[in-house]
Amino acid sequence: MLAFLDVLFFVVHILIIGFNLFGWLIPKFRKAHLWLVAATLFSWLVLGIWKGWGYCILTDWHWDVKRELGERNLPNSFIKYLTNNILGFDWSNNTVDIITLGTFIIAITLSIRVNFFTKK
Repeated sequence: MLAFLDVLFFVVHILIIGFNLFGWLIPKFRKAHLWLVAATLFSWLVLGIWKGWGYCILTDWHWDVKRELGERNLPNSFIKYLTNNILGFDWSNNTVDIITLGTFIIAITLSIRVNFFTKK
């Protein structure tokens, strides 16, 4: 069951990241995209007040599963885990955080533009 949950969390993480970055492109999903990026920001900033900047509840649950499976030395960020452990890049935490934040800001800006400032 834990191995299944590990894979499920991995897939859900990838889907959320992809939708956060590109969901604004599909007119049918633009409102859902706006809600998801708002929820992501809430987690990062509001829950982050207590748990640390960039806190993700999904990562927290995923890391609980990975620790039960015996994995240790997990980074604070799923994206850091993805870039270093899965994609094989040796990027610093700072580099990953800057790229993550930069692409997220671009996606939010484009989402706001297509949701509120583009004629339908």
